Amino acid sequence: MQVEISHHIDASEPDEEGNYLYYYEYDIYVFSKDDAVFFVRAYTDEPDCASFQSRSEGSNDYLLKDADLHHPLLLLACEYLRKSGKTRLQWLSGKDSAYLPILTPEKEN
Repeated sequence: MQVEISHHIDASEPDEEGNYLYYYEYDIYVFSKDDAVFFVRAYTDEPDCASFQSRSEGSNDYLLKDADLHHPLLLLACEYLRKSGKTRLQWLSGKDSAYLPILTPEKEN
């Protein structure tokens, strides 16, 4: 598995007092192996949380679905993130357009 991490800031221009209308700071994780790729976003103001956003395979991009939660690369990515302190993992459901928790094996039972 290959992991790429990039840091991003999405912000409005500061006003005269240096305040922002909006300010989002986050890291994007790209987990890849063979043709499979998963994209994860983690906001710096929630250091224990990471959200799987989408996946790609070959030249095709996909929204996530339930079956992706069992994909071997996603499971490896979850292990990597948990070891990095991301204990609250979630995924953006392509069906519901909602963030849903990724349960650890011990929480499923």
